[in-house]
Amino acid sequence: MNTRTVYVPTPGGTALATDVCLPDGTRPLPAVLIRTPYGREAHRAELRGWAAHGFAALAQDVRGRHGSPGEWHPYRDHERTDGAATVAWVRAQAWSNGEVVAVGASYAAYCALVTALAAPEAACDAGPDADLDSFHRDGVPDNLRRDGVPDAVIAAVPALGLTETAREPGGPERLWARAGWWAAHGDRRDSDPDALARALADDPRLLEHLPVARLAERLAASLGRELPSWSGLWADRARGRLVALGSTARLPLLAVGGTRDPFAEDTVALWRGWGGPSRLLLGPWGHRLTTDPAAPARARVNLGALYVRWARAALAGRLEPTRHGAIALGDSGRWHSTRLRSTPRPASTQDATPQDATAQEGAEWRAGADRPEAESRWSFDSPTGLRLLHGAEFNADPDRPVRSDDLAVPADGERADRCLLLSPPLPRPLDLAGAAVARINVTADTPCADWAVRLTALDPTGRADPLAFGIVRRTGPPGEAADISVPLGTLGRRLPAGTRLRAEIAGHHFPAHARNPHTGEDPVTATRLAPSRRTVNPRGSALHLPVVARRRYVEPAPEICR
Repeated sequence: MNTRTVYVPTPGGTALATDVCLPDGTRPLPAVLIRTPYGREAHRAELRGWAAHGFAALAQDVRGRHGSPGEWHPYRDHERTDGAATVAWVRAQAWSNGEVVAVGASYAAYCALVTALAAPEAACDAGPDADLDSFHRDGVPDNLRRDGVPDAVIAAVPALGLTETAREPGGPERLWARAGWWAAHGDRRDSDPDALARALADDPRLLEHLPVARLAERLAASLGRELPSWSGLWADRARGRLVALGSTARLPLLAVGGTRDPFAEDTVALWRGWGGPSRLLLGPWGHRLTTDPAAPARARVNLGALYVRWARAALAGRLEPTRHGAIALGDSGRWHSTRLRSTPRPASTQDATPQDATAQEGAEWRAGADRPEAESRWSFDSPTGLRLLHGAEFNADPDRPVRSDDLAVPADGERADRCLLLSPPLPRPLDLAGAAVARINVTADTPCADWAVRLTALDPTGRADPLAFGIVRRTGPPGEAADISVPLGTLGRRLPAGTRLRAEIAGHHFPAHARNPHTGEDPVTATRLAPSRRTVNPRGSALHLPVVARRRYVEPAPEICR
């Protein structure tokens, strides 16, 4: 095989640095394309792996990053047009058989998706009854509309947009992760992954800076450079553009995520709403898709081999026209099958059901979800559920917030800063696969309050292992009791007998999330913080977990590739 660097022209005249790795021989080949802001050279081993399996493999630096000229503007529309131009260029090469799979992880998954879909900016401006198919025709030259769409997409741990990465679905701002990403990659041509760590070593209280919108000014002193795009990150509030556009797609999708990835629910939503054949692989991974080094060999999956197998099946038209997948039960080595039995909701008709759907499928369609095997309710006021230890009333003080980077909890309830609950030991192993939620009856004495729920598994020795987390923002009259739901994400875990579940309900989760000022002001622009007195009513609250009642164990690769 051989690798060379070429410069692929785009409609605006900018030529993008692209590594092309071809296997030996002269026969036309299918191609895989990776467009990344993190440096194409980091993908050279991956390109050789694809080439070894008979694919032409390409990795390209996006506009304004590393070897590609131009200006770097994350999530701007040039990613769509540049991607379409590159796919069309691939198809015009003598070594191409015309088949292209767009592949990417994190921001590179966004690049792959917008190449396959319509303009997200247009979708943002459209009403709920707009014709999303029309966006495939806007702003893209005729030849790119015809030749610039890939045949299949592999989107791993997708970072779907500014809003999706900057804010939780429930509203709170993701402070630590966004500060880290912008310090490492924002407003520069190359990357510095350790930039935030060095800045925090120099200035440990950096992330306490107010207002959050001007944090970049303080960060610039440690970085030695400005971050002019930081404030614009928080201005965008449109969520779900690519998920909505995915309902119009007809090409196959492989959505890969991790139950420990902060964007896992975006991965699930993308798979759930996709219009073509779609597969979900949700493993015991974080954003880097790496397995715990202490995990047994049976818990490991060769993602490269799985990607190749799926790409061949997708290009050959062998995938069933369904949406299904597999969720890992933690590091147990077991995978549970999951599927949606209805077709995606049309983007332009919120309440329609398919004409050929059965009554049961219609109900699943309107619910928008696959049916859980069983839902287990853990009441807060039950000896067999979660027992209140302390903190039915607590003080959420932004000057002393509950820390996201510390699993230790107070030993007693004096001056409680959270509500703390604990279950009895599990009498037998418990498999969890699916969506979890905390439904709580609460009161705050401030007009705006964040409610964070952290669920931790304590093994029989007392070792704490994070299990689930969710946070939502509620506004309303001070002192008014409210029933709120806090989604805890999609779980995949096997809990051994003897495990206890510990639940914490708090008003902050800092520095992972910005502190709510409790004044009613926007947390991004607020400069004044105030404490908030909270109450949790155990009698009206419960944890709902997706317990696997009928085990459907599968091997991940065959399940994903059928």
